[in-house]
Amino acid sequence: QVQLVESGGGLVQPGGSLRLSCAASGIIFSFYAMHWYRQAPGKQRELVAVIRSGGSTNYADSVKGRFTISRDNAKNTVYLQMNSLKPEDTAVYYCNAASPVADINYWGQGTQVTVSS
Repeated sequence: QVQLVESGGGLVQPGGSLRLSCAASGIIFSFYAMHWYRQAPGKQRELVAVIRSGGSTNYADSVKGRFTISRDNAKNTVYLQMNSLKPEDTAVYYCNAASPVADINYWGQGTQVTVSS
């Protein structure tokens, strides 16, 4: 059974930082591209960052220079370090694992990030 469990969300003031974690089980983690998505109220889910099995990364323009995605294959965990947070970063953040050999995606349950003073 595949499980992705996010943690690390919460309430933070503008300009603050949070680190999200996503622990995976039931997959060969090192083979998978890992993504962070987010969905704000009334908006579509959007891709925030991706880290591929080889370690290459891409970011949404809105978070470039502020967010950093990383992975620890020994711990089957992907991270999202979020700095200089803005109110518009408020959303539910979801972890996603994309299979390298088939059109199969696994999702976590999401973690709420609220940026407010």
